[in-house]
Amino acid sequence: MNLRLLATAAALALPAGAASADYTLTILHTNDFHARFEPISGSDSSCTEKDAAEGKCLGGTARLVTAIADARSRSNNTILLDGGDQFQGTLFYTYYKGAAAAEFMNKLGYDAMTVGNHEFDDGPQVLKGFVETVEFPILMSNADLSGEPLLKDIIHKSVVIERGGEKLGLIGLTPRDTDELASPGPNVIFTDPVGAVQAEVDRLTEAGVDKIIVLSHSGYRLDQQIAAGTTGVDVIVGGHSHTYLSNASAEAEGPYPTMVGATAIVSAYAYGKFLGELNVTFNDAGEVIEASGEPLIMDAAVAEDQGTVARIAELAAPLEEIRQKVVAETTEAIDGDRASCRAQECEMGNLVADAMLARVADQGVSIAIANGGGLRASIDAGEVTMGEVLTVLPFQNTLSTFQAPGSTVVAALENGVSQYEDAAGRFAQVAGLTYSFDPGQPAGSRVSDVMVRAGGDWAPIEPGTVYGIVTNNYLRNGGDGYAMFATDAQNAYDFGPDLADVTAEYLAANSPYTPYLDGRIARK
Repeated sequence: MNLRLLATAAALALPAGAASADYTLTILHTNDFHARFEPISGSDSSCTEKDAAEGKCLGGTARLVTAIADARSRSNNTILLDGGDQFQGTLFYTYYKGAAAAEFMNKLGYDAMTVGNHEFDDGPQVLKGFVETVEFPILMSNADLSGEPLLKDIIHKSVVIERGGEKLGLIGLTPRDTDELASPGPNVIFTDPVGAVQAEVDRLTEAGVDKIIVLSHSGYRLDQQIAAGTTGVDVIVGGHSHTYLSNASAEAEGPYPTMVGATAIVSAYAYGKFLGELNVTFNDAGEVIEASGEPLIMDAAVAEDQGTVARIAELAAPLEEIRQKVVAETTEAIDGDRASCRAQECEMGNLVADAMLARVADQGVSIAIANGGGLRASIDAGEVTMGEVLTVLPFQNTLSTFQAPGSTVVAALENGVSQYEDAAGRFAQVAGLTYSFDPGQPAGSRVSDVMVRAGGDWAPIEPGTVYGIVTNNYLRNGGDGYAMFATDAQNAYDFGPDLADVTAEYLAANSPYTPYLDGRIARK
């Protein structure tokens, strides 16, 4: 995705004019930051010293400090919100868990955040520590927390804050399938987002609050469904799908804001590359009569706050030895973009699946399956550092091996494409097999032409034949909807080497590595 553009003002005017009694609010927002405190490259990977010297780096908390201060100076009435997934993505999270995110979010002066699925990656205990450290409310309306003592009294369904003399109702949402995507534990029960939002809207409206903003870590498509299925929601600040909305770029997935009825939906891509800036005008009845704005790109034109640069460098010091170790070279950039790896065969998927299979092939394993959502970045051409590998594979997953019949493999592939329309992370990247899929067919009957290697030749998969399979421990234990791996696995071993280490070693053994596609996944 080419995200280098100059932010421009663009307006969507609704059929009414602003009057002197109208209320204007600037909503500043981020989403899916994923511990990218340092600047990144255009391909969401680590920013090299050379790129920095050439002014090619983007994002980073130090730029957000400057940009947020500038945006606040342009408006006499602002609010700063986050759409979830501050956790996970770099060594900063691996090392500090939520502590670094809490420190910098407090520094930036956020007013509220919703819980993303990755906030549950290390269970309720780590999330509890984060919630108790931040100086603003953490929200999640579509979950029953009454059975989880660590969270039940500290995360709220909604909150009312006052800004510019008016009350604003803020409601949080997290993915309903978070129990499949992360590790919330058995005590958190996720519920329907539409019903949860409407219940909070009704409660807030009854209390006299008529300006309502939903912080939704649900994805762009579901945000539109929520807007259409509820009444009383004025603005949805989105996240989860890393959606780039803009009026100034052909790369955008939709306009900024996207209007569904009278509800304005915004999203600012991910990784701190943009700061969303939406200017909303409400009439006396609390109705949105104008919504305009554009995500502001955090490129070299945005000066870095030097105090923040120094603090990030201080936090990075313990990480440097690990990150700077060169493990291999690549002849070309390896594409790990989510738009590729959640929809089709991708170069990073082939690399990781090949590495997994190569590591355990001598154990009678012939099939590797990796989830596209586990691939978090691309790798630029040239030297590859361990830091870059860990940015691609930050979850500390281990290799899991097991045996299962061919019918289970096919069921797993069906799960992988079952949410293709949502670019879900469960999309299966593979090695040792090939398959076709047709997204025009109903979920559960989209996969065909599954072939596996048999004695060096390709042959159709046999439903009753037992195959050796390697995946990561997250999928093997049912994550991303792969429940069949948890129920059908025979002789499972979930404690193999770290996936990032396996991939780094494979790159080193094949250095210089040339990325490739070979047609192992075909869309009909």
